[in-house]
Amino acid sequence: VQLVESGGGLVQAGGSLRLSCAASGRTFSSLVMGWFRQFPGKEREFVAAISRSGMLTYYADSVRGRFVISRDDAANTVYLQMNNLEPEDTAVYYCAADDNPRSWPPSTNTDYDYWGQGTQVTVSS
Repeated sequence: VQLVESGGGLVQAGGSLRLSCAASGRTFSSLVMGWFRQFPGKEREFVAAISRSGMLTYYADSVRGRFVISRDDAANTVYLQMNNLEPEDTAVYYCAADDNPRSWPPSTNTDYDYWGQGTQVTVSS
């Protein structure tokens, strides 16, 4: 599975960005998809996940109510709509795919089998 993120950039606090992740190499609807982020000098942390059907979503406490994960199986793409961004959201954001889901929610790095290259999100104060 190949994952390519896009949509990162620089935004002012309170603004919005939408990240996209295009997947290829596997039937997209068979994949559980997730978003993670990594702060400088820190380990990658979970942000959000969406089930194969799209009916289930799960968020980290730090983003719940501000971020929305969604998927478009026709486009083989998962999205992360980020609203009311804060400087503390500044990080590299990664898309991830789980092709052998074992439990819900998949909120750890080891739950996922494939990773994108990451996209930088910078929120200025």
